[in-house]
Amino acid sequence: MAILYLRKHIKRSLEPVIQRTFAEFPAVILSGPRAAGKTSLLKNLFGDMNYVSLGLPDVHAHAAGDPRGFLDRHSPPVIIDDLQYAPGLIPYLKERLEKEPEQSGQYLLSGSHALFLNDHLDDSLSRRMARFTLLPLSLREMSGLPDSPLPWETASPGPRKEHLPPTELWASFLKGCYPELVINPDLNPIEWHGAYLKDFLEREVRLVRQISDLVQFHTFLQTLAARSGQLLNLTEIARNLGVVVNTTRSWLAILEATGQVIVLKPFSAPVRKRLAKTPKVYFTDPGTLCYLSGLRDPGHAASGPLGSTILKTVVLTEILKTLVHRGEDPRISFWRTSAGNEVDILVPSGSKIIPVEVRLSATPTPAMASGISSLRKDIGDRVAPGYVVHPGDVRLRLTPEAAALPLGEL
Repeated sequence: MAILYLRKHIKRSLEPVIQRTFAEFPAVILSGPRAAGKTSLLKNLFGDMNYVSLGLPDVHAHAAGDPRGFLDRHSPPVIIDDLQYAPGLIPYLKERLEKEPEQSGQYLLSGSHALFLNDHLDDSLSRRMARFTLLPLSLREMSGLPDSPLPWETASPGPRKEHLPPTELWASFLKGCYPELVINPDLNPIEWHGAYLKDFLEREVRLVRQISDLVQFHTFLQTLAARSGQLLNLTEIARNLGVVVNTTRSWLAILEATGQVIVLKPFSAPVRKRLAKTPKVYFTDPGTLCYLSGLRDPGHAASGPLGSTILKTVVLTEILKTLVHRGEDPRISFWRTSAGNEVDILVPSGSKIIPVEVRLSATPTPAMASGISSLRKDIGDRVAPGYVVHPGDVRLRLTPEAAALPLGEL
């Protein structure tokens, strides 16, 4: 699948962070899922800089066969794209950076996944390279407000945003948040996601691990989609697929490293109640989740068994993208006790925890905030007032501990 360089650029929240950091560090690495917009971002910010892509066979062959000669030919300042195709270049980049360790703004590096980069980066190199992740577009980036704060970060709720009709809202979930689909509305999202996953399986997965049976790996993807948002039981999935559990663990690691899924860990705290220790898995893009689940119609997506999971995916990824695209490393988690009390998303904010519940109903009620009330009883004042996010347009206080928040206000 050819990933197009996007002529129309959508401003990303990470742009000022990259600019500032590149002026301070010798090198910057930008990783993230394929087609998330890394090339577009770097070319938009540093269009006058020398650019080379290792995605071309002859170029990465040159980098792999003669790394010093390659770096001589492409002297800094330079953008080196698709670094995952020549990870052996990294030690030679280290050699160059060690010659001028105080010289900032030398190399801008990008790669479509972090696995090879992490394997080859040592501590000394990490001190000279700032690392960032670019995920698909956030809702605030799509709406032209990339720097807008999260609701709990501002005293004013801000102006009301336009409420999308349900069909239009759910159609946007099926489409997903990859820049190419957002910029080119005439593209068929089903065909695009199909081509994207085919390309991901044939190129990205085999680049990370030599998986012989890609059909079985694709089945694993579909299985995760069906169980998205649930407590993850890799042993059961392995048994159903007829593989050993270490294989499913390895496959999950690939998906996490390539930015396709988010492994959401349970919150851990010294409380008397037993807490869940098993993580949940969400897909980074709602369009990927819908495609793998066979959802093609907005009405079916909204009313089907995955409706709540899709909405939770949108809310979780919006919070995650907002924080990650500021250059932060958010420790988002969920809360679940053995008695079944649960809060979907916990977001650290200073010394506080922001609880976020997600509900499919557009008619929020106080009962929807019961999990947040239970959490505050268990943990106390460490828990700040939280939110019940829903797809409607109602903004009101449900309980002293929680307010209803329309998705568009997130």
